[in-house]
Amino acid sequence: MTFTEAQLSQWLADFLWPLIRIAAMMMAAPIFSIRQIPVRFRMLLAVLITYLVHPVLPPSPVVSVLSAEAFIIAGQQILIGAALGFLMQMAFQALIFGGQVMAYSMGLGFANMMDPANGVQVPVVAQFWLILSYLAFLMMNGHLVLIAAIVETFRVLPIAVDGLGQAGIWALLSWASHMFAAGLVMALPVIISLLLINIGLGVVSRAAPQLNIFAIGFPITLLTGFVLIWVTLPQVMNSFGNLVSQTFEQSILVLSTR
Repeated sequence: MTFTEAQLSQWLADFLWPLIRIAAMMMAAPIFSIRQIPVRFRMLLAVLITYLVHPVLPPSPVVSVLSAEAFIIAGQQILIGAALGFLMQMAFQALIFGGQVMAYSMGLGFANMMDPANGVQVPVVAQFWLILSYLAFLMMNGHLVLIAAIVETFRVLPIAVDGLGQAGIWALLSWASHMFAAGLVMALPVIISLLLINIGLGVVSRAAPQLNIFAIGFPITLLTGFVLIWVTLPQVMNSFGNLVSQTFEQSILVLSTR
């Protein structure tokens, strides 16, 4: 059995370019990019996924591996994969942003803990929401849908020199700004409730100046905040599920914008 150079080049292109895009998504997407998952395991998983899906992918252009065109194609694959992972990462960052706003309203802005997934300090309320969001994401098979989404990008954005353009990058940034608004909407019921409580405490402090409003107001605000977190938790998780679904739907549209 003999193989020609053209056949070997085509096989290498059909496997190498999808591998770069899928590996870039693995390095940026939630769940896959957490620090507890070793980089070697992520790369092995990327190789396995590429091996399983490359028979159904469109043929890739054959270029010399050391040519300038090959470096441009590799950069485009990294950009597309990282963009998809960035979009999904923003859905989780919306929860962190909402948790931070809520923690500051409750007076828990000083209570921070290390986030083991990202290696940064976040308020405990945001960490609580983030843990629940990871569990909800896995329960709704979001990791499988994410793999299906990266495979779908090969149809809307075939492997070529002209991949993600300037319009797609601006669409990506505009959709990312929507995530912060979504995080604020999740925390808005608690923020408004605590604002009304603080207004009431302000009226009490003016009516009875002899009361130590700091000794009374902080326990009331803290206890009310915990109660509101418990009451609004189903709504927050439902909003997060809708946000993830919208992100999956919009990711292909955003990446395919020319």
